[in-house]
Amino acid sequence: MVRKHVNGPFAFPVRDILHRSGEMREFEVATAAPEKWGEGLVSVAAGEPVAADVRLEAVHEGILVTAEIRSRSTGVCGRCLDEIAEPVEVEFQELFGYPGSEATDFEVQDDHVDLETLVRDSIVLSLPFQPVCQPDCPGLDPVTGEKLAEGTVPEPPIDARWNALAALQADTPDHE
Repeated sequence: MVRKHVNGPFAFPVRDILHRSGEMREFEVATAAPEKWGEGLVSVAAGEPVAADVRLEAVHEGILVTAEIRSRSTGVCGRCLDEIAEPVEVEFQELFGYPGSEATDFEVQDDHVDLETLVRDSIVLSLPFQPVCQPDCPGLDPVTGEKLAEGTVPEPPIDARWNALAALQADTPDHE
């Protein structure tokens, strides 16, 4: 079922299922992210398409929301700084309690449930902290800053404080 916006793209009317345990409604949403979601190396850009399949179920304690969210994150690889774009797919289930009942994290407000905070938080928490363009990305050469070729391992730099020891080692013949 496709529906019109109540108070934003992620606000859903629940008046017809309030206090009617067992009743269920399903919605599909296709909208744009209202702002940039996420910080760091990758994020979902403002205006990026966000699709959601939402199921609202009336239960004794409130409205149980189950959602599958799809979008796309963009940013840079944490190793080589190449541009990357990856699909984002998250699921969540949350209970919106009836006002005045037991304490819950979320409540039904004015005969609707607003999922924007849940959608944003679920997406942001699913974004990788150190994204990579490929699992075996070799990264950048620490000396030149150039991107390393695949399969290349950078030569670790020798600390200048060890030069005197290296000179002694070069003068000593190998013992057998």
